[in-house]
Amino acid sequence: MKTTWLKTALAVAVGALSSQAMAAGFALNEQSISGMGTSFAGRSSSADDATTLFGNPAGMSRLKREEVSFGMAAIHAKTDIKNNSGSFSGPALGGNTVPYSGSNDGDMVPFTAVPMGYYVKPIDDKWAVGVGVYVPFGLVTDYESGYQGRYFGDYSEVSVITVQPTISYRFNDKLSVGFGPTINRIEGELQSTSPNPVGPLGSNDGRVKVTGNDTALGFNAGVLYEFTPQTRAGVTYHSKVAYKLEGDTKLSGGSFDLTGAAGKYDASLDLDTPESVDVSLTHELNDQWTLYGGAMWTRWSRFEAIIIENDGIPGPLQGNLAPIVEEQDWHDTWSYAIGAAYKLNREWTLRTGLAFDQSPTNNLHRSPRIPTGDRTAISFGLAWSPSDDVTVDLAYSYLREEEVDINRSRTYQGGALEANYDSTFKNRAHGFGAALSYRF
Repeated sequence: MKTTWLKTALAVAVGALSSQAMAAGFALNEQSISGMGTSFAGRSSSADDATTLFGNPAGMSRLKREEVSFGMAAIHAKTDIKNNSGSFSGPALGGNTVPYSGSNDGDMVPFTAVPMGYYVKPIDDKWAVGVGVYVPFGLVTDYESGYQGRYFGDYSEVSVITVQPTISYRFNDKLSVGFGPTINRIEGELQSTSPNPVGPLGSNDGRVKVTGNDTALGFNAGVLYEFTPQTRAGVTYHSKVAYKLEGDTKLSGGSFDLTGAAGKYDASLDLDTPESVDVSLTHELNDQWTLYGGAMWTRWSRFEAIIIENDGIPGPLQGNLAPIVEEQDWHDTWSYAIGAAYKLNREWTLRTGLAFDQSPTNNLHRSPRIPTGDRTAISFGLAWSPSDDVTVDLAYSYLREEEVDINRSRTYQGGALEANYDSTFKNRAHGFGAALSYRF
């Protein structure tokens, strides 16, 4: 069970603000509030402010002045859980099926904030440098005490914080390129429960708590091409990042105490966050209207299985914990977005956008840690520029997912006991963002 955390969790962990994150799988989209207002359509071609350092490093060449931008996005999510059931079965019960109870409130994602900050400095007409700090992946799920799916994960908290020093070069009036290495720090804590076969099943559960961290390198690179002063296209590549998380697993309570297995054990997990390619187009119709469109491909198929290596696990538990292998079989995904901006006057700009994200999960291996399905989001944004030096961006997004089913089982005691959990999840979320950009 220890690897219960790392397995489903780190899978989900290494990247997500949980199933209600504003991007598919366990990725986060909230690296730009101005981009949030158009549902991130035109992310690799808009280059409106310093957040282009993430969206497309080549876009820094369009910024004429030194600029700092910082902001925060907040996510409020809600899940409806229905058609739920939990049971134990297996030879230990003589072939019988014994139901166990639990709640399914669906309030597992706390109000969560995602920070970001960027600095860009043009050196001359061709060169620009900058640095950004943002959160590309994150996970927070905290089910209530007594959650019925507790044997498959009831607490997960993982964050990836990235620092990206970046440089861009403008060849001519049309072509620019940009590149930035990324320094990525992942930290996580995952918890779940383990049934106690000695007492009444479903009560006096054992507790599995795992913590781990790692630092790894990657890179982002982009190309921006301006067909005309009004029309430009961008392509951005975000590399995969290979982590080897090192940490420990703490077993406590229930049968862990009774068998003397309680304690801490070393744990490790090799995990790659996926690469992605973002392609977009920005077209300024006139002095008031700007249109955006884009698509992003993400290589989630890298996530085939989670294999957790555990050291020092007592012999009776090794069948479950040393190592743990859990199939995921995720598939590559596409996301699409369209958006528009309307400039009311010199001070005010309105934005809106519509996005569709495919889910990489499948019905066979979907977990309560990431009960995600295909999603649709609509966004609205507002930019206020009281002077040429300052812009305040505000954004709101509403996201809905399709209904998805969870059908999970896990064996204990060498296969003598099996826990089962079935349910239907429907997720929705509200996203809020605010940012301030200042030009020197």
